[in-house]
Amino acid sequence: MTRAQLEHLLRAAGALTDEREIVILGSQAILGTFPEAPEEIRRSMEADAFPLGSPEKADLIDGSIGELSPFHETYGYYAHGISPESAVLPDGWRERLVRVCTPATQGVVGLCLAPEDLAASKLAAGREKDLDFVVACLRHGLVKAPGLRARVATLPGEYSTRAASALTQCEARAGK
Repeated sequence: MTRAQLEHLLRAAGALTDEREIVILGSQAILGTFPEAPEEIRRSMEADAFPLGSPEKADLIDGSIGELSPFHETYGYYAHGISPESAVLPDGWRERLVRVCTPATQGVVGLCLAPEDLAASKLAAGREKDLDFVVACLRHGLVKAPGLRARVATLPGEYSTRAASALTQCEARAGK
């Protein structure tokens, strides 16, 4: 996904839900901070999203511009409407959201996870594709291990321990 495609999804999600603030939690949230992120980091053609003021409208996003929708078939990318609880996130993540508001979003504001929060969430999820994403972020310098370790420490309960172990493995794979 490109930053322009993310901006298009934000505009479409805002129009569908009549909401001005759309939160992006998935891997493509990296485009909020790094609009020109390396291709290997922005491979996904899906942006996980929910309206900040009305998270229950995520189903509208999923049904209208989600996977296998006419939107997806037309443009080749889509939004996955999710609930705020679908991701395990570090303490304070809301205060660090990165704003995306450009002429292309037409007044809709994207609120993207900060890179370290995103990577910590990926480590908590622990799927191979999530770990690959973290390795690529470390390798390209989009996140630094000390900052990421600090965020991992604020993950809830057992997620913190599991994510810390996964981070050690990712650092080794990234050669850091």
